[in-house]
Amino acid sequence: MRAIFTYHSIDSSGSPISLPEESFKEHVRFFGSGRVRVVPLSMLPSLPDEMDAVALTFDDGFLNFTSAVLPVLAHLGFPATVFVVSDAVGTRNAWGGHEASSIPQLPLMSWSDLQRVRDAGFEIGAHTRTHCDLTQLSPAQLHDETEGCVERILAELGDRPRRFAYPYGHVNDDVARLAGTIFEHSVTTELRPVASTDDPALLPRIDAWYFSKPGHLEAWGSTAFRRRLWIRAQGRRVRAMVSPRRVSQ
Repeated sequence: MRAIFTYHSIDSSGSPISLPEESFKEHVRFFGSGRVRVVPLSMLPSLPDEMDAVALTFDDGFLNFTSAVLPVLAHLGFPATVFVVSDAVGTRNAWGGHEASSIPQLPLMSWSDLQRVRDAGFEIGAHTRTHCDLTQLSPAQLHDETEGCVERILAELGDRPRRFAYPYGHVNDDVARLAGTIFEHSVTTELRPVASTDDPALLPRIDAWYFSKPGHLEAWGSTAFRRRLWIRAQGRRVRAMVSPRRVSQ
């Protein structure tokens, strides 16, 4: 089974975007056992479906990546992709100037922090300029949010981002079509493993939060593992029907 794992903040707040540091270390210990191969996001879609492999992604660029993630992954030589909200670098995750009641307001990495992350071998991906819902924008605004983010990252770090994450997972045909012309791979929040038939502009990801308890990750690829994903995905669909603008970070 191939999968892309999504992390946000590594902290003990218990919020929907947070994974405790000990849980993250448990994940790393499992991946470090050799049971599953940890590969760059750029490589994962081209691997055979039957291979047990994972790509690690971190959304938003939280500062705690530098203390809780970077040393651990660098020690094992594990790759990861960090998706950056370019206009929010060095600030906090109050998207659009609004604070969400269930989400802690945490510091984001500065450009110098991101330079250090990039120099340590991690990929810096794009996550728009302002972390807005791209499906609600005009064509001109959509281009500005995506291409503007690319240009800022290129100017600050010297590398053009090749991977992209849709904020909140919100994407429609127009958004995916544009992303496909700018990026080699774009990731969603669709909760399932990667399949060989997946569009590179619409790659699914698995939220690591659903595997924060001991023992859940060890069932990797099993019927129980896939059933757990299916049940969680159905729950998401029901919530989306009840409240269409309900989003995941």
